[in-house]
Amino acid sequence: MMTFLAEEGAQNPLIPDTAELIVGLICFFIVFGYLGKKLLPNIQKTLEERHDAIEGGLERAEKAQAEANRTLEEYKAQLAEARHEAARITEQARQQGAEIIAEMREEGQRQREAIIASGHAQIEADRRQVTVALRQEVGRIATDLAGKLVGESLQDSARQSRTIDRFLDGLDESASAAEASR
Repeated sequence: MMTFLAEEGAQNPLIPDTAELIVGLICFFIVFGYLGKKLLPNIQKTLEERHDAIEGGLERAEKAQAEANRTLEEYKAQLAEARHEAARITEQARQQGAEIIAEMREEGQRQREAIIASGHAQIEADRRQVTVALRQEVGRIATDLAGKLVGESLQDSARQSRTIDRFLDGLDESASAAEASR
C-alpha cells in the first residue's frame, strides 16, 4: 500500500489542483451570486407572502372571532331585552285584564243595584196605587154600609171623605197596634 502512495506521491487525490480549485470557486460564486440575485428575492418574497397570509389569516380570524363574540353579546342583550319587554307586556295585559274584570264587576253591581232600586220603586208605586184603589173601594163599601146602618144617605162627598178618612185612620191605628204587639 505504501508503494501505491509512493508512486502517486506527488498528487494527492483528496487535494484538488489549484487551478481547478480556483475555477470551481469562481463558478461557485457566480452561481451563488446569480441564485442570490435572482432566486433569493423570489424565495424571500414567497416566504413573506406565506408569512403574511398565515399571520394575516390569524389576525383576520381573531378579528372575525372578536366580531362574532361582540355580535353574539349584542344578540344576547337584544334577546334579554325582548324577553323583558315580553314579560312587561304580559304583565301589563294581565293588569289590564284584571282592571277590565273589576270594571265589569262594578258595572254589573251597578246594574244589579239599579234593577233592584227600579224594582223597589215599581213595587212601591204599585203598592201606593193598590192602596189608593183599595182605599177608594173600602171607602165606597164603608159609605154604603154606614148609610144602611145610619139610615141616611152619605152621598155628600165632603161627608163621605171625612167618614172614609176616620174609618181608614182607625184601621191604620189598629194595624199599627197589632204590629207593635208582635
